[in-house]
Amino acid sequence: MQTNLTAVIIAKNEEQMLANCLETLNFCQKVIVLDTGSSDQTAKIAENYGCKLVNFSHESFAKLREKAATLVETDWLFYIDADERVTPALAKEILLHIEQNDAVVMSIKRENVCYGTLFKHGNWQNDWVTRVFHQRALLGWQGEIHESPLFEGQALQLQHKLVHLTHRNTQDNLRKSADWTIKEAKALEAAMVRKVTLLTILRKGLMEFYRRAFKYRGYRDGMPGLIEALVQAINRMIVYIQVWELQQKPSLKLLYEKEEQVIQKLWRDEGQLR
Repeated sequence: MQTNLTAVIIAKNEEQMLANCLETLNFCQKVIVLDTGSSDQTAKIAENYGCKLVNFSHESFAKLREKAATLVETDWLFYIDADERVTPALAKEILLHIEQNDAVVMSIKRENVCYGTLFKHGNWQNDWVTRVFHQRALLGWQGEIHESPLFEGQALQLQHKLVHLTHRNTQDNLRKSADWTIKEAKALEAAMVRKVTLLTILRKGLMEFYRRAFKYRGYRDGMPGLIEALVQAINRMIVYIQVWELQQKPSLKLLYEKEEQVIQKLWRDEGQLR
């Protein structure tokens, strides 16, 4: 059950999730893993599964997607993350539309499993991702963090879902936050005029918690839904704390350099006393 389709995975330190993802991609003719700087066994796992491994790093997720597309030699490509899983039904549906040639772009609804719970509320239930493209339809990607594709034609919405095994524990959440919050902070800082205050930080966090937990009814997913709403609120505050950091004049880096210079001067003066 193979066709003219390449799966593309952009990964960094995904040794815990990559192998099981690859197990669900046997329906693809080829699999490319774009390693963005792993220090674990990600590259070795990719090679063991016979994937084409390419090392490439960039701060922009859009640039990573575009780089991956240039490596694809088949007519069709399918972007998938290491923590996502294709079901047999979804694989058959993708192949059917490719065979029938009745679409050039396909969107898939994700089932998000957070803290071991399938989320049906909290705005997680309407998560559509556009991931399957004919090469001629894909024009590129835009957005530094929450990237989106540029394409020609109409996206066909598939019936079967892509399973997303995300936010598996708090440590996993924190690692992801460390990667994306600073990027979002830089983008916000470049666009903002007003200075971030403590009130700004607290307000952003409270608003995010309210939206996730109550407006989008995340509380209906029980304790995991409330925990996730709180995590998202904390992430929002971390973003604005980092915006505050970036707004500091002189910069925090320069302030610490000055402290270092003071200590070095103390030691130079001590040497002169000897």
